[in-house]
Amino acid sequence: MMRRILAGAVLFLGSMSAVHAQQVAGATGGLQPLQAAANMISTSSAAPFVSVSSIPDAGNLLDADFSAPSTALARGAFLGDPASAAPVPVPSPALPGDPAPAPDPRFIYGSRDDYRWQLGLGASWERFRSTIFNASAVGVNTSISYYLNDWLGVEGNVMTGFAPEIFEREHVKLLNFTGGPRIAWRQRRWEPWAHVLIGVSHEQPQTAASSRNAFAVQAGGGADYRINPRLSLRLEGDWLRTLFFSQSQNNFTLMGGFVIHF
Repeated sequence: MMRRILAGAVLFLGSMSAVHAQQVAGATGGLQPLQAAANMISTSSAAPFVSVSSIPDAGNLLDADFSAPSTALARGAFLGDPASAAPVPVPSPALPGDPAPAPDPRFIYGSRDDYRWQLGLGASWERFRSTIFNASAVGVNTSISYYLNDWLGVEGNVMTGFAPEIFEREHVKLLNFTGGPRIAWRQRRWEPWAHVLIGVSHEQPQTAASSRNAFAVQAGGGADYRINPRLSLRLEGDWLRTLFFSQSQNNFTLMGGFVIHF
């Protein structure tokens, strides 16, 4: 009887020792994956391990809902996961070989960086006077100017004129080709200017006195009123001297129109 009691006590103690060993082994085995994960984070070169206790509000971060996109990005940045971290936009550098686009000329009154070309178009009137015939011709005046600087330019001018009959079936036709320098005083709105042009003049009808072509000098000026950077209004008056019929003629011309700047 005594032997049976002693054997039962030994068997009970052995069973209790085995159960205690299994519980200790299970607890240790459960901590091993967590310890391995901590070791992986602490030994990673991309993101060194940071102690949770050293981060302010670490409890709030651990309790956050990592299913939200912003929280997931924060978790990725905290754990050092470059795939989960928010991308940082990087501005593309300008290539040194790319030239900067040239800006359009500014519209500044006075001393300004303005358009250099001017195309003038308008209606003209010419009073032609000679010992052979007199005529008042109406036509078109066209001029093109290029400014070398703020005040000096070069100009080419073409002016036509047509008048009624002076002889039987003979209409008066006048044509002037001239060119030369132009000077201008470019102010706030008004742009007064002057020019001296030389060239040739052509007239019809044919007379017995001389050729229909002659030397011509045109001198005068006008003023442009700037409406916008591309458009101006123009008034012009000139003295036109021609050498038809082996004589000299002092003629007068008027022009009114507009100017295109480009």
